[in-house]
Order: sequence, then C-alpha cells, then structure tokens
Amino acid sequence: MAEPTPRRNESRLRPAPLLFEPAAAAADPEHFFDLESIDDPRALLERATELTLAFRAATDRAVEFQAVAAAQLADPRRFDRLSAADIAERAEWTEDYAKKMIEFGWDLLRGTGESVHANPSDPL
Repeated sequence: MAEPTPRRNESRLRPAPLLFEPAAAAADPEHFFDLESIDDPRALLERATELTLAFRAATDRAVEFQAVAAAQLADPRRFDRLSAADIAERAEWTEDYAKKMIEFGWDLLRGTGESVHANPSDPL
C-alpha cells in the first residue's frame, strides 16, 4: 500500500500502480479500475485504499510541479516572466493562491539547488 506524500527531506515511497484501463472499460461509467468486479469486501477495501493513497500521492506531486512551474514563470530573470495575475488566469486560480504557489515553488526549487530568487524585488 502507498504512503501519503512525505515532505521535502523524507524519501518518497512509490504509490500503488493505478493500472491503466482499456478505452472500452473507461467508457463504462460503472467501471472504475475494476473495483466493481471485486466481491471480497476485504480485497475491495485494500485495493480501494491503495487507489485512494495513489491518487493522493499523485495529486501532491502534481501540485508540486504546478508550484515549480509557477515559480519558473514568475522568475524575474526571465524576459518573458508572467505576473501572478497572468499565472492565476492560466491555471484558473485566484491571484492570492497563485502568489502562494509561486512562493511554494521557490521553496521547492531552493531545496533542489536551482537558483531562483525568493523575492522578485531582490536584486539580481
């Protein structure tokens, strides 16, 4: 079973495989990762829990990638940098949320050793 996404300095465990569904099965609204075919409630609970944790881990990772992308797009060293309002519009966020995501992205990038200014008003 997968573990929730650990924070920055902890090692990440791989989530349970999501197992891609064939197009025909995905088109059936009653079909969801073959859970409907599991008769044993213990097995159903185990697999459904694995999927839940896998989706949570995937969501956490996707949010981190969004934050890094937002920080890179807002980097004051870029000639084509975007404002927080522009990033918010593209990502369908509020401007306040975009600012928080940009900050989070800078924190993540600092943790990976990449050089990104923590504050756009800091001198280059």
